[in-house]
Amino acid sequence: MRKNKTKKVYRIAMIGQKRLPSREGGVEVVVGQLSERLVAMGYEVEAYNRSGYHVSGKEYDQYQGKGRYYKGIRLIVVPTFKNGKLNAIVYSTLASLRALFGRYDVIHYHAEGPCATLFIPRLFGIRIIATIHGLDWQRAKWGNFASRVLKFGEKMAARRADEVIVLSRNVQAYFKETYNRDCHYIPNGISRPEYREGLEIKDKYGLEKESYILFLARLVPEKGLHYLLEAYAGLKTDKRLVIAGGSSHAFEYMEKVREQAGRDERVIMTGFVQGRVLEELCSNAYCFVLPSDMEGMAISLLEAMSYGNCCLVSDIAENIEVTADRALTFRKSNVTDLREKLAMLLEDEQLVHAYKEAAADFICEKYSWEKMTDQTLSLYGFKEQV
Repeated sequence: MRKNKTKKVYRIAMIGQKRLPSREGGVEVVVGQLSERLVAMGYEVEAYNRSGYHVSGKEYDQYQGKGRYYKGIRLIVVPTFKNGKLNAIVYSTLASLRALFGRYDVIHYHAEGPCATLFIPRLFGIRIIATIHGLDWQRAKWGNFASRVLKFGEKMAARRADEVIVLSRNVQAYFKETYNRDCHYIPNGISRPEYREGLEIKDKYGLEKESYILFLARLVPEKGLHYLLEAYAGLKTDKRLVIAGGSSHAFEYMEKVREQAGRDERVIMTGFVQGRVLEELCSNAYCFVLPSDMEGMAISLLEAMSYGNCCLVSDIAENIEVTADRALTFRKSNVTDLREKLAMLLEDEQLVHAYKEAAADFICEKYSWEKMTDQTLSLYGFKEQV
């Protein structure tokens, strides 16, 4: 009598995100989108969350306990320190040790900091994939110790990971030049959203359609919000400036931004937003501005374009790679050029609407989560698909 052979179910661990479900940063969005699709395809996915305050709200604390699942993803909470400088390394060390007992076929690390400990499961022959979401050691919010840890994580990814994924051609070239490491370019995805009428934002903030300029990002130095606030202060316009986003271990910078914003009654700081409010803000903006000094691949820029927004971005390679000629650019860190480009958009509604009409179809055809998932899955090295 023949025995029935059961099909192998492949097990995947995700290490590096702060928490799922969450929009705390681009890493969390990417890990969530990838994990959901892998589970839907029949793979077992376990995501190692960090303990601590959930920026998305108290209702998300339900996912912080033992044995929790979100959309089929098993959530494992790893204790760590509140100190931002030690948080990532303690978390990734404990997560890597715990993962040794998870019977995983692949452990997928995300971001440079957590990659510092990927050598632990690699020593035991577990296949390791590393996604570098950006050159994090360059970010201004980190001190010398944290920057050294991040740089070490980058080296570990380059030298020990079985496969390395990067989000931009610029970073791909950097890894080849610095480490002679060939990396796989797999950009983030986007889904075509549904337009939302501005009901809640009118009630909460008094915002009408196309009555505001939108900035949507974490409030950290490399996102360049201080340039935007300075440029906007010199403009004579009735359009408000809406700053949507929370802080991330950059408390001194946050205070500086609050002080700048407080000098202009036209500026609205919403704090962290998600759900319906986020959708309404993206649906009804006059234009979207991303004045960053550095990026990996900005999820907020993909989202803004997917809603058909006219976008004004700094001319760094990572932004131009996303937008091509479907957005307006200004010289990085140049407040005068930023102010002049904003003034031009405020004076020329036809130009704004021309960029709006070109944005959504372009970005939604260029990037997709399904394509990203398929390309990532091909690197896992499974002998058969589920």
